[in-house]
Amino acid sequence: MDAIERELLKKIADLHEVPEGAYNIRENGASAGRRSTENIEIATKTDGKQGIDIIIKPNTKNESVHIPVILSKAGWQEMVYNDFYVGENADVVIVAGCGIHNCGGKEVTSRHDGIHAFHVGKNAKVKYVEKHYGEGDGNGENVMNPTTVVYLEEGAYMEMESTQIKGVDSTERVTKAELKAGASLVVKEKIYTHGKQVANTDFQVDLNGEGSSANIVSRSVAAGESKQHFVSTMNGNAPCHGHTECDAIIMENAAVTAAPCLSANDIDAELIHEAAIGKIAGEQLIKLMTLGLTEKEAEEQIIKGFLQ
Repeated sequence: MDAIERELLKKIADLHEVPEGAYNIRENGASAGRRSTENIEIATKTDGKQGIDIIIKPNTKNESVHIPVILSKAGWQEMVYNDFYVGENADVVIVAGCGIHNCGGKEVTSRHDGIHAFHVGKNAKVKYVEKHYGEGDGNGENVMNPTTVVYLEEGAYMEMESTQIKGVDSTERVTKAELKAGASLVVKEKIYTHGKQVANTDFQVDLNGEGSSANIVSRSVAAGESKQHFVSTMNGNAPCHGHTECDAIIMENAAVTAAPCLSANDIDAELIHEAAIGKIAGEQLIKLMTLGLTEKEAEEQIIKGFLQ
């Protein structure tokens, strides 16, 4: 790997060297390194699709999987399918993400579409972390369209942290989940857009089992002339608890829309939605500026704190 590719890995997966545990690093459509462990197997798909299968044995504890993707070849475009099979009672961390470096010039588009499907066994726990980042000469386009599909068996738990850092010109972010009895899903999404970037987020959650729960929280900042659209559909099909929240800061000439939708199909389904869109409060800026910060520095501090 060259310096650009190593820097992309740092941005999206906090990798400064080869990670411990299982990993698969994808670089411009090919494997740049792979390692399985005794409890975690990573195998190339055999169904004709580009991607990998990750099989985690039951009762696997305190292990991690890193599967970052980097695109440093200008104009590279791909569709990747990754399937995760997490055994019963496992407890693992999965780190993904995509970084694009596009210096191909005007009208050159680099694009990564990824479909990740998680099959999480009974009473298993998964923490899933993904970051998306783009950079380049500013002339071409960086496009990322991540789709995450989650199937949680009885008593399973999944926490998902999804962050779009910067430099992504267009993104369609889709998350679908089906939960059985006692299963729980927690999603923390953070998005920052600027310039003329466009970000669309679509959550679809089916709470099918008794005692299932979901907490979906999206925090975003839209600056410049960027546009964001947030949709969240939560279906309570059993005695369950669901919460969805969109909280956005709008700046300059940006636009944000939020469309939360709840559907209670059981008398004991408890569903809540919240949506708030607004600018940075003037008193917040003034307070920080009295401490010696410029207005721009004060804005940056407020945004940083908001997206943490």
